[in-house]
This record gives sequence, C-alpha cells and structure tokens, in this order.
Amino acid sequence: MATPLTADQLLTAFKAEGLTVHEHAGWRTHNRDTATGKTFGPVHGVLIHHTAGHGDKELCYNGRSDLPGPLCHSWLGKTDGLWMIGHGRANHAGAVDGDVVRALMAETSPLPRDDEADTDGNDCLYGLEIENLGNGKDPYPAAQYRQAVLWAAALCRAHGWTERSVAGHKEVQPGKVDPSFDMDVFRVDVRKQLAVKLGGTATAPKPTPSLPLVDLSRLVVAAKTDPKAKQGHVTYMAGTNLTEAALVKLGYLAKTYAGDGSFGSKTVDAYARWQRHLGYSGTAADGIPGMTSLKKLGAESGLFTVVA
Repeated sequence: MATPLTADQLLTAFKAEGLTVHEHAGWRTHNRDTATGKTFGPVHGVLIHHTAGHGDKELCYNGRSDLPGPLCHSWLGKTDGLWMIGHGRANHAGAVDGDVVRALMAETSPLPRDDEADTDGNDCLYGLEIENLGNGKDPYPAAQYRQAVLWAAALCRAHGWTERSVAGHKEVQPGKVDPSFDMDVFRVDVRKQLAVKLGGTATAPKPTPSLPLVDLSRLVVAAKTDPKAKQGHVTYMAGTNLTEAALVKLGYLAKTYAGDGSFGSKTVDAYARWQRHLGYSGTAADGIPGMTSLKKLGAESGLFTVVA
C-alpha cells in the first residue's frame, strides 16, 4: 500500500531507470477521478497489458465510446517509445480479483488464481499498455520488452516493492489474456533490474521475452467442460486460444473454429487427430490434452510452453 507518485515523481523514477519518456499533451491532469468521484490510490501494484492492436496511442488517451480514456497510465509503442497518457485513475484494470490484489500487497508468490471479479483495480493499480496484437504471433521487439521491464522496475523501486508487486491483466481478471508473454519470466527480469544499482557501472541484464504458458490442468478442465456446456461457454480462454492457434498452424483445426476461447467439440476432435499423429490410439487419443502431447504441440508450433 502506498501513495501514488506525483507526475514529477513518475518522470523522475522512469528517467532514473534509464527510460526515455514522451509526454502526451494534457497527461498530467488526464484521469477519471472527478468523473467517477473516486480518487486514485492507495496503490498496491503494477499491472501489465497488451493493447491487442497497433497504432493505438491516441485510443489509449481518448478511450472508446463505451470506455472513456485514459485507458492506461503509460503506453509503450513498438517503435514510438514510452508515452505518459494519464495521471490518476485510469480505465485499464476494471473489476479484478481481490485475493490477487491482496497477494500483490503482501508480495506473496505464486499469485492465487483469479476466479472472481470483486475489486475495482482502477483504484489501486498502475497500468501499462504495450502495443501488440496479443495473438501469440506478433513479436515484442527486444527494445520494447526491455522498456516494459524498466517501467515496472521503476515503479517498484520508487515504492520499495519487489517484483512480486507486478502482475499481468490475465492474472487478476478472469477471462483476460494480456499480456501474451510469460509473466513469471517478466517478474524475473524485473527482479534482475531491481538488483542493478542505478548510477553505478554495472551493466543491466538484457531480458528476453519468452513464450506464454498454457496450464495443463486448466486446459483439461476446459476440454472436459466446454463441449457439454452452452454454446460458446469459456472455461480457460488464454490456454484454449493458444492451443487452438497451434492446432490451426499445424493443420489440425480449421481457423473458423479457433479464437473464441471455448474448447468445443471441434477442438476436441482436432486435438484427437494430433494425438493420433503422435502415435496414440484408443482412449489415449480422446482429444483431452496430456502433458507429452501438449508439450509437443507447443514446441512444434512455437506458440507456447506448458506448466502442470
């Protein structure tokens, strides 16, 4: 728990961490505090997003017809660098899981599963939007990813937090998939940066973004639940979308059946074909993912890695 940094303190923290910061006109007073009657803060952590688009800096500043801006505190372009978008309450987090927020406050690890949305994350979390399609195929340039690490580390350093105060949107709100890189690896990179003494001669470690993770246990539940549920039922959106994208890439699933987050009967059939391709038969090729087949799917497609 901490008092939000002033606009000048934010700029000082980011520049001290080595970031070049661009200031959008009006950002210092651009917020949702007055409109909502809710003051930003105290702050409990740092939230990372991807924009699911390109060239969306102005969208993040202005917002949409159904969601007024600012949609983040900072926007990080692929080639346009880091921009200050808002200061104060921003429409970036929405309703999040209070258990996860409390874990960020206590800096406990691992974070609990986000299975409810009972807390206003816009009240208490800094938000960064990273320009990226978020489809698992759009790369994060090394320089862009590096700036995201520096941004998160700067806030943690300013507040005396560790990397355990950093989360991805997909870790705090059910159904979200952003960002499309592995947050555990991102936190390790933030920890490495926090170990660098600013102003010293030490060379900062160069982080490398990794593939997103698919949770096998959650995917199995989706494969067993979604086909029997109401059309379009979603159990595990992020993992299902990555699995379906891999099946599409390798030719086992038609693209029209992918991307809605539901592990439906067509996906089960496609996964069964993948299992038979690997030499499985009978009940071992029933379309329900197993560790070996899922790891091979992630490796051959190059889209994800697997955690049990």
